Amino acid sequence: MRYGLFAKKLNFPTLGLIIGVVLIAGSIAYAYMQINLLSSELKNLTSQLASTTADFLKTTDNLAGSIQTLEQKASGLAGTLSEAERNIQTTKQSVVEVQSQVKGAEQTLGQIGGAVSTLEKLSKTDPELLQKYSKVFFLNEHYTPERLSEIGKEYLYTESKPELIHSLVWPYLNSLLGAAKGDGITLYVKSAYRSFDEQKSVKSAYTVVYGAGTASQFSADQGYSEHQLGTTADFITTGLGGELAGFEKTPAYAWMKNNAHKYGFVLSYPEGNKYYIFEPWHWRYVGVELASKLKAENKNFYDLDQREIDEYLAKIFN
Repeated sequence: MRYGLFAKKLNFPTLGLIIGVVLIAGSIAYAYMQINLLSSELKNLTSQLASTTADFLKTTDNLAGSIQTLEQKASGLAGTLSEAERNIQTTKQSVVEVQSQVKGAEQTLGQIGGAVSTLEKLSKTDPELLQKYSKVFFLNEHYTPERLSEIGKEYLYTESKPELIHSLVWPYLNSLLGAAKGDGITLYVKSAYRSFDEQKSVKSAYTVVYGAGTASQFSADQGYSEHQLGTTADFITTGLGGELAGFEKTPAYAWMKNNAHKYGFVLSYPEGNKYYIFEPWHWRYVGVELASKLKAENKNFYDLDQREIDEYLAKIFN
């Protein structure tokens, strides 16, 4: 009854307005409710962001501290490394100095050892072997080489007469004769060692035949002959009728000029020497080193000072 009365009092537009107001009020209420929810979420997010930011800042601070610590450690390591490098460099220099000292000591020991070896060789080597005889030094009648060896008969021009050579020279002479034979050169020994008395007899015979003046031009007096040393040989080849003269025109002499130094032999009396006539057949053993030096410098044995020659005495049989 009451509703009907109320409905009668309200007309249709008024009712519609009321409904609209109610709907709007509901919408507004819903909107506020949503705003409250959003505000709450925003507050939570803001709180989370603040917490995350604080954690980030804390982490950043920790990281910065760690970086600083690492930098300090790196700086310390760099200093340690630099010090280590300096120590290494110092150690290297010390090693080089020690090596230099050791090398110097080794050289000194080597020089001492070499000097001792040289003195030992000199003490065992006949000092007469490199003396200048030929009217300069004299060998007395009692001098003979320490040992003599027979020259192989195949290398003698006259097999019926044995020839002797210093035993330490024989290996070199044997090699020389063998090398000449291998090169197709006919080379023989006509005369080698002569004693004091034998040289005296040879000189006397030449004096009878040629006269004293002429004989002295090509034959030494006893005591001045290189043959008495046992290191000298007169060479000959075929085609000369058994004579020494003309040897310089033969292939054998040319071979000797080019090769004798390799075996320690030198031509004692070349052309123009002041002692005797040119004797292309007369060769003396002086050692490979001295003979090679003379060959290389185009010098003769008697051109050198005796003191310079004596330096090769210890090496004569090397």
